[in-house]
Amino acid sequence: MAFRLGDIIEKKEHGILHGIQREIACECWFTSQGKSIPKLIKVMDEKGCIHTVGDIQVLTTEEKTYSGIQTVEHICTIPVNGRKEIVKLIFTKETCKWVIVKL
Repeated sequence: MAFRLGDIIEKKEHGILHGIQREIACECWFTSQGKSIPKLIKVMDEKGCIHTVGDIQVLTTEEKTYSGIQTVEHICTIPVNGRKEIVKLIFTKETCKWVIVKL
């Protein structure tokens, strides 16, 4: 007797996510193939002021698994105080939430 369990997909575990994470609101474009492209983010600072950041340039996008949680990690440049900063914008598939991590 033979049976097939299906294709086994190996997912590389990336351990834990390092760096200070800050929850954000993100306006995102999803392509017809399901690829996410961040277009605009809103971040609340320590004083409670909300800052809107556009002009996001996505450098790389990679699906990762942190502690068993599937994410999509975008390495991007964003304008901050007149200069470009490199950040990670991370979308958690399970909760549909976004965080930003400064590099």
